[in-house]
Amino acid sequence: MDSVLRAATVYVVLLILFRIVGKRSLVQITTFDFVLLLIIAEATQQAMIDDDNSMTNGFLVITTLLSLDLGLLALSGRSRIIDRLINDAPLVLVDDGRLLQERMTKSRVSEGDILQSARQQGLERMDQIKYAVLERSGGISIIRKEAN
Repeated sequence: MDSVLRAATVYVVLLILFRIVGKRSLVQITTFDFVLLLIIAEATQQAMIDDDNSMTNGFLVITTLLSLDLGLLALSGRSRIIDRLINDAPLVLVDDGRLLQERMTKSRVSEGDILQSARQQGLERMDQIKYAVLERSGGISIIRKEAN
């Protein structure tokens, strides 16, 4: 039972921490971010397993984590409030070519990030963008302005 409680606690703490850090950080992963995730994974493993390195305990922890994940997925599908708490909502970052700085700062998105997404659609300047939306997945969707 101790392993189940440890796994559940680690799951909830990581869910909260990654929610605070923001969705953008996981999409733009750098080499350092990858190393940091590996370190987090090792620390998490130590926190969940403690001194019991048996296969049974490992399977119990994995089953607990997957069950929690599936449970939250089911709850978020039934409750809009839980869905928004866990997954957030799409956020408009550019409105008619105008940067919405407060939203960008809160989401840790730079003008360069937006322009990088715009270039993938052949756009070069901010004034060519009608909307830029930070999606729930962490990606940035670009809606181009209509040509006059």
